[in-house]
Amino acid sequence: MRDHEFSARERHTRGRRRFDDDEPQFLKRGRARGPVPADPSDEPDPDTGAVWSSWDDALHGPQPHPAWLVTDLAAKDTELGVLKTGKEADVHLVRRAVPDSDSSCLLAAKRYRDPRHRLFHRDAGYLEGRRVRRSREMRAMTGRTAFGRQMIAGQWAAAEFAALARLWEFGERYGTVAVPYPVQLRGTELMLEFLGDPDTGQAAPRLAELRPAGAELRGLWEQLVEALMVLARAGYAHGDLSPYNLLVHAGRLVLIDLPQVVDVVANPQGRDFLARDVRVVSTWFAARGLPADLTEPTALTGRLAREAGLR
Repeated sequence: MRDHEFSARERHTRGRRRFDDDEPQFLKRGRARGPVPADPSDEPDPDTGAVWSSWDDALHGPQPHPAWLVTDLAAKDTELGVLKTGKEADVHLVRRAVPDSDSSCLLAAKRYRDPRHRLFHRDAGYLEGRRVRRSREMRAMTGRTAFGRQMIAGQWAAAEFAALARLWEFGERYGTVAVPYPVQLRGTELMLEFLGDPDTGQAAPRLAELRPAGAELRGLWEQLVEALMVLARAGYAHGDLSPYNLLVHAGRLVLIDLPQVVDVVANPQGRDFLARDVRVVSTWFAARGLPADLTEPTALTGRLAREAGLR
């Protein structure tokens, strides 16, 4: 994919920052801006544990919605267990199904922790370049008050949802970057496409769990470089890239865990985030035998910086 293949709308502009809380497009289209009030309909069924689908109350992912996604308001969501625990959020496996029918799908529900228990220990650097309209909210975030921490949690969820939506659309159009489809955003909960075996509920393995070699190793590296180039052209750095937040699903490398996604132009540390992402993954691939001329991090960081328009 070349620069000219991006439309003017898709290019990074100096006049608008993607992470400003200035009525961004991904919030204009939906209703969920913060924590969702408790609703009696959210009480689980005493027999099955299922609750009514939250689709109607949520901000939806890009259209057209995938054919596998259940959007019927008669559907119910059933918790099947925990897929992953992390510093900032836990990921749960959820089955969304219409009772007494064959219509169902598996979803990964990423739920950010309560602000008092969250470990965004490096959030100051990531939040540079992200702004909110109200000075009170900005002061609260800077001072890490209880309200400010809740605001930060909302920014993580909204930033990840927006980045996934944009990258999903790029992937669908150009086939050069793979991310889970962002199903919906509701408060600080993201519902994502489940990547794994739908029959067993076994999630796709992380790259760190695999031992690829030879042509497979080189193929995964080439997929990764292409994905990083797409992110850079969109003005992004992953911000926390490692073999632990890359999945391998059906031979395809998939980027996950993007709450720290960085606007590399608006953030003064943008180039540093690019360099760190490259350094971590280059080291992993080099340790598994990929030639040094392919994994040399300085050259790749320079290419990404140029693609992002950094001097």
